[in-house]
Amino acid sequence: MTGRSGLAKRAFVVTVAVFLVALGGARDSAPAGDEIVLGMSAAFSGPSRGLGVELWRGAQAYFDAINEDGGIDGRPVSLRILDDGYDPQRAIENTRLLLEDDDVVALFSFVGTPTTTRVLPLLRLHDMDHGRRTLLFFPFTGAQPLRHRPYGDLVFNLRASYRDETEGLVARFAEVGRRKIGIFYQADAYGRSGWDGVRRAAARHDAALVAEATYRRGDDLDGEYGRQVEILRDAGADAVIAIGAYSASAGFIRDARDAGWDVPIANVSFVGSENLLSLLVGLSEHGDRDYTANLVNSEVVPHYADTSLSAVAEYREAMRRFDPRPDPSVAEPGYLPLEYGPVSFEGFLNAKLMAEVLRRADDPTEVDDLLRAAQGVSAVDLGVDATVSYSKEDHEGLEKVYFTTVENGRFVPLTDWSRWSP
Repeated sequence: MTGRSGLAKRAFVVTVAVFLVALGGARDSAPAGDEIVLGMSAAFSGPSRGLGVELWRGAQAYFDAINEDGGIDGRPVSLRILDDGYDPQRAIENTRLLLEDDDVVALFSFVGTPTTTRVLPLLRLHDMDHGRRTLLFFPFTGAQPLRHRPYGDLVFNLRASYRDETEGLVARFAEVGRRKIGIFYQADAYGRSGWDGVRRAAARHDAALVAEATYRRGDDLDGEYGRQVEILRDAGADAVIAIGAYSASAGFIRDARDAGWDVPIANVSFVGSENLLSLLVGLSEHGDRDYTANLVNSEVVPHYADTSLSAVAEYREAMRRFDPRPDPSVAEPGYLPLEYGPVSFEGFLNAKLMAEVLRRADDPTEVDDLLRAAQGVSAVDLGVDATVSYSKEDHEGLEKVYFTTVENGRFVPLTDWSRWSP
């Protein structure tokens, strides 16, 4: 087990590295200690590292842009990032470090359900034991525990929930006559959250959850998923909803298609659709079939190529100009960042709304001011096709769900589901 001194040393190394990368020229415009520091624990290593890297890249691109223009009232915003490898215990260790760091004013864009739900009790205990409340803004998960008591008052969500996403998928499959739903899911809090959403939606839309199959968190493309395919296929599923990470989901899709099973397979937003697609395109190039056919993805942000939306245009310009790359001391080497994608776009929107909250706070380093500012957000237009409002009782942001499918090797908006009518 890593000792406390070891953790502190790791945090120090990460902090220095991230400051050097993230602040750039903005550091010269304000004295040391004037930064507004946000703490982020996410997967920067392991089979889900693309999620943490891309979410950070989108957020950092926005912060780079505003820091170039003077930051928040002359104070640059910096992200103090720690790698948890999508492991709950490491996320807990990272959160302890961030909570005990007096410079960190809030937690921001944690990644994943099994990680984030495990740190929620830590936030409550820290408040009780030290009298210091810490808020978590815009985690990359749609799980329910972040949205109601006893922890919902400590968390502000921007993205729609997994219940919203699974409701949309089941409803649309049912509308075209595919009412026998199979579910492939990660055997943890994330997977069960999605499973619960599918079960609830099936009951509302005269559909049936005919079978379920699981895999272990951390399994990747090299895993074998033939047994899971067999379970769902033998149960007569005519559509599959996958609640997984991109590497394992790609392996399941590969094994389903290799078995000659071509039913539509849908993933929710957490999968990281562009990372999933990259793996499937690679498999197609080295195989004798198209593994990208009959795929659906639910998303919680508009399509990143729709430049009619001002936020999309801003996002693409910031990513082009700054192209953030996490320091190698934080992120596992070997991952090739994406040019654009829904995960980095979500990170960009998270940062844009975070900056709005910081601007509204009388003193953004005081949690009570930060809380009042966040709860005072009303009909804020981020440049997408919906506005964001919060209140003392409601910390939910966007609820709209979007759908995409693959055409010509790219995910594109999906509006016509009739192609999957039996």
